[in-house]
Amino acid sequence: MSAAKRVSIVTGAGSGIGRASARALARRGSAVVVSDINEEGGAETVAMIEEAGGSASFQRCDVSVEADVAVLVERAVSEYGRLDYAHNNAGIGGPPGTIADYEIETWNRILAINLTGVFLCMKYEIPHMLEQKGGSIVNTSSTFGLVGVAGLPAYVATKHGIAGLTRAAALEYARTGLRVNAVCPGATLTPTVEDFFAMVQPDNPKAVEEQFVAQAPVGRMGQPQEIGDVVGWLCSEEASFVTGLTMPVDGGWTAQ
Repeated sequence: MSAAKRVSIVTGAGSGIGRASARALARRGSAVVVSDINEEGGAETVAMIEEAGGSASFQRCDVSVEADVAVLVERAVSEYGRLDYAHNNAGIGGPPGTIADYEIETWNRILAINLTGVFLCMKYEIPHMLEQKGGSIVNTSSTFGLVGVAGLPAYVATKHGIAGLTRAAALEYARTGLRVNAVCPGATLTPTVEDFFAMVQPDNPKAVEEQFVAQAPVGRMGQPQEIGDVVGWLCSEEASFVTGLTMPVDGGWTAQ
């Protein structure tokens, strides 16, 4: 395939925020390599982009596996000729629990996917962007990566870790033309969040959603496209002086 004008990678793009950001980047004219462990969802995202006139392809990737990440990045560069933007979004929530009672296997799995996965993606994305003397990376943290929250120790730790890793990378590469930022979504209606509601209160997940809505200054949950549009902006030249930002997109939740 011939080289595209702009090329993006989006992990966790088979649904939710990743799908929304892949579509937002495509609307801005970027070819998108859609990545997920969910092959069916990834194919659906590709189809949505192509039906809207965009260019996309799917590459299965488990971001906790270094070899998978290396193949993903090489696929983008070999197929489209370059790599300009990356939204390192893949992540999982995990079950609620207190630190003293948390299973080490669960802890390790969440860290491997959420935090090590972002590190591995940047490790392989950055060299290509440095060769081009520019690029933009957006990592998905969370409002739970900006404040402490009880009962989700691994998730909160990884999202704080992503915020710190983002700031460190932004400073390391600030003079190279490479920008690194993080988007910090609040409660957003995605399959992951809906699964979390069901995990917390299996007999009435809607009640958990209502609790989140009651705490939201705007009085509602966020929509994936609202996060995706922010990712598209952070990647674009419209945000050319923005790096090292951990940006809440949360309807005012962290302003309280």
